[in-house]
Amino acid sequence: MAALRGAAARFRGRAPGGARGAAGRQRYDLLVIGGGSGGLACAKEAAQLGKKVAVLDYVEPSPRGTRWGLGGTCVNVGCIPKKLMHQAALLGGMIRDAPHYGWRVAQAPHDWATMADAVQNHVKSLNWGHRVQLQDRKVKYLNVKASFVDMHTVCGVSKGGEETLLSAEHIVIATGGRPRYPTHIEGALEYGITSDDLFWLKESPGKTLVVGASYVALECAGFLTGLGLDTTVMIRSVPLRAFDQQMALLVTEHMAGHGTRVLRGCAPERVEKLPDQQLRVTWVDLASDRKDAGTFDTVLWAIGRVPETASLNLEKAGVRTNPVTGKILVDAQEATSIPHIYAIGDVAEGRPELTPTAIMAGRLLAQRLSGRTSDLMDYSSVPTTVFTPLEYGCVGLSEEAAVARHGEEHVEVYHAFYKPLEYTVPQRDASQCYVKMVCLREPPQLVLGLHFLGPNAGEVTQGFALGIKCGASFQQVIRTVGIHPTCAEEVAKLRISKRSGLDPTVTGC
Repeated sequence: MAALRGAAARFRGRAPGGARGAAGRQRYDLLVIGGGSGGLACAKEAAQLGKKVAVLDYVEPSPRGTRWGLGGTCVNVGCIPKKLMHQAALLGGMIRDAPHYGWRVAQAPHDWATMADAVQNHVKSLNWGHRVQLQDRKVKYLNVKASFVDMHTVCGVSKGGEETLLSAEHIVIATGGRPRYPTHIEGALEYGITSDDLFWLKESPGKTLVVGASYVALECAGFLTGLGLDTTVMIRSVPLRAFDQQMALLVTEHMAGHGTRVLRGCAPERVEKLPDQQLRVTWVDLASDRKDAGTFDTVLWAIGRVPETASLNLEKAGVRTNPVTGKILVDAQEATSIPHIYAIGDVAEGRPELTPTAIMAGRLLAQRLSGRTSDLMDYSSVPTTVFTPLEYGCVGLSEEAAVARHGEEHVEVYHAFYKPLEYTVPQRDASQCYVKMVCLREPPQLVLGLHFLGPNAGEVTQGFALGIKCGASFQQVIRTVGIHPTCAEEVAKLRISKRSGLDPTVTGC
């Protein structure tokens, strides 16, 4: 609390509206480097609390030359365009279902250009909206590339090379990350693209090879398949490594059963461009060492992300990073090795790479620096959803993590395979629609984690996340009246444990 009062007092001591220092240097209460979700949330919150704030944001074009506006990864090349393209793919499935429900609908092919134009226009409207919000809150926005001069001073360089010096009592780094390229693979950089490019393509990517096992890889492969494109996903080791592995297996099983070709245990070795402009990819099966090859129109790398720290000159400010990941080391208050410099979001070590956590962390940080609260961001039991064709939502511990933390004898897992009512009339396959709740075995059986695979998983998981965050027990969940007929009610109907060995398939309605 003493530190909190000290930070707030330093803010209060500054002249209202800020002032220019020597040699035209611009001075602010708070500088935010990065105009993504976390940085914008922090800047707007601080400004609303009366602080003089500036946001410095600059998008380095992708190796393919793709660039975008204010708003960061989520708005431009992540959550927003991904969810819209996922929705486009889901609509294709609904069109195929429609005749079973009596609708005489023509089964027309998908038009990428029409979808892309609509999605990109929406993204541009969000870019503009963010700029208007900053202006309304009197936050200074500078489209400059930032780097540290010293621990209180940042140099911003515009696209035209003009330099601006800015200083502040507090600085927040919220630069996020960018997709990783496998530069050791011949042709990877020259001929491949990443999620930084996919959502801004004007024309269909055509036959696509997606390389990676991350949620980004599976989501992209999923909606590309759903849009009618010949899609292959190449997985080197295990899919969705950070998630519950039973659920990850069901996700990939569903994708493989619904049109996506899945190459497991394979790694690409070379990408070549053929005279007809197609890409020939050579890969190796890691188990047998046998090589194979295929031709594609597009190769999409989705093998992870790297933090945007290389050009910040962090050493000039004394900010320490993890030498392996390159991410900035932070404490529970989001402070770096320099107490008045903070890092939030994907650029910070050990933080979930999720937009809502960055937003909340940014707002809370602004409130602490303004003396309005001492609350810290709670990174436990953060819900999320993987928007694969069959969506996977989760909150809390995976089954593996629960067993590792508490011991198998102290963990009880309740589960069920269910069939959504909507699947019955068109006779859709529901083999992978599954829900499980991971609990402590000792009464009242505190819920440690919830995992839901099925339609609208994000909506289902968001609702139960509040209860789990508040310490819900299994007994409380099963005494909750379900809403019938919904997929969400299957959570409240869970009764069969894995330990019992009974068939968990739901029968009847």
